[in-house]
Amino acid sequence: MTSKALIVFTRNPKLGKCKTRLAKSIGDKEALDIYKYLLQHTASVAKQISGKRFVFYSENIQEGDIWHNAFFNKRLQKGNDLGERMENAFKALFSEGFKKVIIVGSDLLDLNHEIIEKAYLKLDKNDIVIGPAEDGGYYLLGMKNLHKNIFKNKNWGTESVRAETLNDLKNNSVYMLKELNDIDTFEDMQHYEELKPFYSK
Repeated sequence: MTSKALIVFTRNPKLGKCKTRLAKSIGDKEALDIYKYLLQHTASVAKQISGKRFVFYSENIQEGDIWHNAFFNKRLQKGNDLGERMENAFKALFSEGFKKVIIVGSDLLDLNHEIIEKAYLKLDKNDIVIGPAEDGGYYLLGMKNLHKNIFKNKNWGTESVRAETLNDLKNNSVYMLKELNDIDTFEDMQHYEELKPFYSK
C-alpha cells in the first residue's frame, strides 16, 4: 500500500452555492462556470500525483463527473465547520494507515503537481507543511500525524487563519511553500487571461 494520500476538498458545483463572493461581481452562472473550470484544473493536477487520491464532496457523492473513479476515491465531508471536516478527513486516512496526508483546495489556477510533490518531500524532515494563500489562509496542509488543535477555534475564511494556525504550531517544525493566490473575488481572478472569456462576453 502507498503511504501517501492526497485529499481534495470540493463543493458540489451548484448554481448559487459556489464562489458566492465572486458571484456578487459577475453573476451566479459565470461564477459557477469559473468554479467548474478551477475544479477541472485541480483534478488534472491531482491525477499527476503518485499516491492515493481522495475527493471529499461537501454535500453528496457524485458519479460520472470529472473525479473519475479510476483516479479518485470518493468520500463525503463530515463536520459542522471547515475545521471539523478537515480534521475528520485527516483522521480517517491516518486510521487507514497513510503516513503522509496532504489536503489541497480546489480554487487555485497556480497550483501544480510539483508544489504538491515538494510538500510530500518536505514532510520527511518537518512535522507540517503549509502552502500559504495570499488572503491569509492556506491552500495546502500536509502532516504525518494528526494535530487536532489547528482545526479548532478558527474564523474560517478570514485573513487570520494562517497566523492562528502557525501560533498553534510554534512547538513544531513547519515548512512554508511559496505563497499562491486562491480565487475568491473578482480582484483575485482579473490577471488570469484564461478566465477572461467567462466574464467579458
